[in-house]
Amino acid sequence: MTLFTVPEVVARTEGYVGRLTLNRPKALHALTEGMCLAISSALLAWRDDPAVVLVLIDHAGERGFCAGGDIRMMAEAGRSDPDAGAAFFLAEYRMDELLQRYPKPVVAVMDGVTMGGGVGLSAYAKYRIATERTLWAMPETGIGLFPDIGSGWLLSRLPGEIGTWLALTGARLKAADLLHLNLATHYVESARVEALKALLVQAPEGAAKALARFSDDPGPAPLAGKQKALDAYFEHGAVEAILAALKAGSSWAQEQAEVLASKSPTAMKVALRELRLAREKPNFADEIALEYRLACRIIATPDFQEGVRAVVVDKDNAPRWSPARLEDVTEAMLDGLFAPFEDREEWSPL
Repeated sequence: MTLFTVPEVVARTEGYVGRLTLNRPKALHALTEGMCLAISSALLAWRDDPAVVLVLIDHAGERGFCAGGDIRMMAEAGRSDPDAGAAFFLAEYRMDELLQRYPKPVVAVMDGVTMGGGVGLSAYAKYRIATERTLWAMPETGIGLFPDIGSGWLLSRLPGEIGTWLALTGARLKAADLLHLNLATHYVESARVEALKALLVQAPEGAAKALARFSDDPGPAPLAGKQKALDAYFEHGAVEAILAALKAGSSWAQEQAEVLASKSPTAMKVALRELRLAREKPNFADEIALEYRLACRIIATPDFQEGVRAVVVDKDNAPRWSPARLEDVTEAMLDGLFAPFEDREEWSPL
């Protein structure tokens, strides 16, 4: 039975499985407000339905799971319609928070590009499937944004300072590292994914056994053994100190310093403060509420507009950040981005 369908999402039940299929392949299934609302509506309908015992999230086509939110739309909203930007983030973050506390098992198939909003759709599922095509990242500092979708909570709870490294650099991970960090629970070759999904629909109560049957070894994790070095470089409380440590370090560390030099100074400072604060947050919803404030404000900043221009519109990959230097991003500027709203309602869960 098909229900709650918009053109970009197909939500239906198959047997005892609620299926959500992202259906915007030309945009790598980038999320819109309507897609988030449709997904949330289906999840709420299935939450207390005894005929649904498992939820399966996948995508149509072969071009990737979900490349994130529709940043062109966000940039336009930041320029001319802040209410539209706020409406998108409200819908997306409510969807993410609902998934994080969802009472039924969710299977997310991260076959292909899984970034930004795609991480939000998958990271809180009970079962997270990676394939040899999975490419996972939170690349927001490269477009003047910050790691959102609850990733302050998610990344700050990874071992040591790996989350800080991922947040600041936007580093891309593949299947072996995702399993190493428990960002994926299973590795399945892409050629076997359709057969696995068919078995899940046929016998959803046996999901754990089915996943074990189809799982394979993705090989050694490149990050294994790098924990101590990552911690030493990224444990500092200021981006300037992290950058100085990297510049004085190994050849790998100096490569990371070059990566940071290409990112938005404001976005990196926001991301670092976000992760440090998230360690003390008592629950996921509190983290999402903070990220909602940040998102509503930061899409109107010059850096986000410039990042979208450089990466998405003109594609020259030569953003001109403002401020251009880390030392010119003041604590007062950050305080303004993190402060409670005075002119807008705070985020609230479904």
